[in-house]
Amino acid sequence: MKIALLFSGQGMQYADMLPWINPTNPLLLQMQEQLHVPDWRAAMLDASWASTNAHAQVVLTACALAAWQKLQGQLPALQASNGSLAAVAGYSIGELAAACVAGVLSASDTVTLAGQRAALMDQAGAGQDSSMLAISGVSIRTIEQWCQAQGAALAIRNGPDSAVCAGPRDKLSALEKFAQEQGARCTPLSVNIASHTHWMSSAAHAFQEQLNQSALTTPNVPWPTNAGVWVHNAATATQALSAQIMQTVQWDSCMEQIEERQPHVVLEIGPGRSLATLWNQRYPEIPARSVDEFQTLEGLQRWLSRWAG
Repeated sequence: MKIALLFSGQGMQYADMLPWINPTNPLLLQMQEQLHVPDWRAAMLDASWASTNAHAQVVLTACALAAWQKLQGQLPALQASNGSLAAVAGYSIGELAAACVAGVLSASDTVTLAGQRAALMDQAGAGQDSSMLAISGVSIRTIEQWCQAQGAALAIRNGPDSAVCAGPRDKLSALEKFAQEQGARCTPLSVNIASHTHWMSSAAHAFQEQLNQSALTTPNVPWPTNAGVWVHNAATATQALSAQIMQTVQWDSCMEQIEERQPHVVLEIGPGRSLATLWNQRYPEIPARSVDEFQTLEGLQRWLSRWAG
């Protein structure tokens, strides 16, 4: 059975996510040490703490990789040695976890880099009152034109009629009002920086320097990247992971490249089921579920067994 993995982005994290991951996993202990908290789930009960960029990115990365390790250890269909992975991709911060699973980074280095990435983005956004806004129900080209007219930027392409915009908060407020008047659906996001736009260029360049000092290698699993960079060595992996911080995330293209490989099923690893929902809306013939939907690994195994072969 061929499986594609999607690693969640920021915004859906909560204290009880992924209840079956091992609390003593070294990556979770490393994450707690980096964030100076004795119990990450207890810390996540504070909504302000949980939504802070510097906390959320590290928690999501460590939990995603701890979940993947647990899945590999207990579900035969997901063991890396059997060549079952058709492709991996990650949404925004989720791309670090995807790169790790693709063999580009060690798990420990990936958690460390998540903290460095968040810190650099916070520095780039310091003094700016920025945010992000999801818009759907109109063409992606129309959304892009609206962004340009209102002084915002297209941050993420989710599909033919769905995107996330970013920029100064007052510009996004004007954009939201205008878009709603035109009949579009708008959802403000709880994010305080203009991720994946030119406002993050200093963070992208600084993160590239951090990546240059890390031991990146060539991926051993197909990895469609957010920035559209074809990764064939460590240098292009560095380019992909740094460029996506300041360039529009091409999630629609990532999904297209995965669909071309015709996996039997798609699994989202992380909190919530946003990516699984996007996938099912676009490719209903290839089923997708989020592992966070399952309270036990036995339930996930039963679901996977339905699609084996």
